[in-house]
Amino acid sequence: MTEKDINTEEVKNEEVNNEELGTEETQEEVNTEEAPEAEKEEEEKDPLEKALEENADLKDKWLRSVAEFENYRKRTLKERAELILNGGEKVITAILPVLDDMERAIANGSKTEDPQVLREGMELIYQKFVKTLEAQGVSKIETKEADFDTDLHEAVAMVPGMGDDKKGKVIDCLQEGYKLNDKVIRHAKVAVGQ
Repeated sequence: MTEKDINTEEVKNEEVNNEELGTEETQEEVNTEEAPEAEKEEEEKDPLEKALEENADLKDKWLRSVAEFENYRKRTLKERAELILNGGEKVITAILPVLDDMERAIANGSKTEDPQVLREGMELIYQKFVKTLEAQGVSKIETKEADFDTDLHEAVAMVPGMGDDKKGKVIDCLQEGYKLNDKVIRHAKVAVGQ
């Protein structure tokens, strides 16, 4: 082989290489032309798919929140019902010793003929009962020489001719009133001066 033949062979190899490169370039050009269309389709699908996925996530979160709220509502209703049914347990437990004392007084009452002993026993039980109620937050509404107050008193009688100093004042208490923790649970029934 001569130098000429070697040079021509090299030139042919380069041409072949260039042709191969050229075909690759044209294939890449074709692929890049197709790629934007595929990307466009993906871009068109992507926002929709994203929106659908986000919608599914939000729906799932919403359903979970609704279920949690429903469980919370049922639990609070159950607790409220239990409080209503068993709310007085503390008060009843506090009053039971007074009931025991009354039963003992009744049982021992038949053994004695002295009314003074019975009276003293009843007074002791009464004092114990009042202390028990006070410990539970129950207090008596004061009516003695108090000004008439519609928030605390209920007028059942108006007494005329009591004088100006007794006008609008409580003259007599017919039934005691009580408050539970500063809330009136029974108004005092009173006679008011006119």
